[in-house]
Amino acid sequence: MAVNLQALEQLRVSLPDLIHMGTSSWTYPGWSGLVYSRDYPKTGAGPRMLEEYARFPLFRTVGIDSTFYRPPTDNTLRRYADALPPGFPCLSKVWDRITVHRHSEPRNPAHAGERNPDFLNADRFLAEVLDPCLEHFADHLGPFIFEFQAMHPDDLMTPQRFADLLDGFFDRLPSVVRYAVEVRNTEFLHPAYFAVLREHGVGHVFNSWTRMPPIGEQLALPDSLTAPFIVARALLRPGRAYQAAVDRFAPYDKVQDVNPELRGDLVRLIETALDARIPAYLLVNNRAEGSAPHTIAAVAEMAVSRLAQRTTGEGAVAPSPVPGTATTDR
Repeated sequence: MAVNLQALEQLRVSLPDLIHMGTSSWTYPGWSGLVYSRDYPKTGAGPRMLEEYARFPLFRTVGIDSTFYRPPTDNTLRRYADALPPGFPCLSKVWDRITVHRHSEPRNPAHAGERNPDFLNADRFLAEVLDPCLEHFADHLGPFIFEFQAMHPDDLMTPQRFADLLDGFFDRLPSVVRYAVEVRNTEFLHPAYFAVLREHGVGHVFNSWTRMPPIGEQLALPDSLTAPFIVARALLRPGRAYQAAVDRFAPYDKVQDVNPELRGDLVRLIETALDARIPAYLLVNNRAEGSAPHTIAAVAEMAVSRLAQRTTGEGAVAPSPVPGTATTDR
């Protein structure tokens, strides 16, 4: 399904520079004629696709999801850096060796069910994730995303214990880059968790996922804004499993399940960021509605319309308190 590039260019101009919208990964051949001007193979074209991705009018950031499964090589980081325009920020998911609490069968069959000895290992994160990125990808580092997949009650990971572990971990990390935490356990949305993130200037990732409350409900929680920036990931409609979304939505060339609540919540995050004068990084996955580029275009249009109303004095909102010093985007 084609898009009106001229209209998207106008939307881009109308969106404040603090707002960075992009997709959760970019290697989707089904976006040919939508984002990409040519056909690409399913594998092996990542840097070439990224170069064209960064020219799409509404994309001001991108989520690098592959780094969840293994740290990128130095060569990969250099190729990605060469493909991007100066200062284009990327949100890299941190290697799951750092964030998984217990090994799973698909990822590590030899140690399935065993506790991961590298869970929140700061030394390993610094040596194998952060240092290579600082050396080869420093101009493109947005917040690192620490995704903690759902933990089972048998793991005995209480909200307080999880918060304490995060506290010790982030205490050892340098403040030269930004960090954000995404949780998949509703009970972790606890005052202790938000307090630890706030103390370290780490963002909570407002995520729309199968077994998490909607983004708007997370935003309404006391003190859920924990850093001088906002990160969100629109992944799945709450209640829908990942594989069900894949089966329904591929090849991701059109919206198939409009989610007005999700779109409205993303606009609220945009307004919150602008009120606080802080950057917002909003990532949308194809599995949210069927086609991330189309969802982003719809959210951008809603946001521009809403901001125009606010400019004329309709529905003005008081600034939101945000921890840390309010800054403009770099």
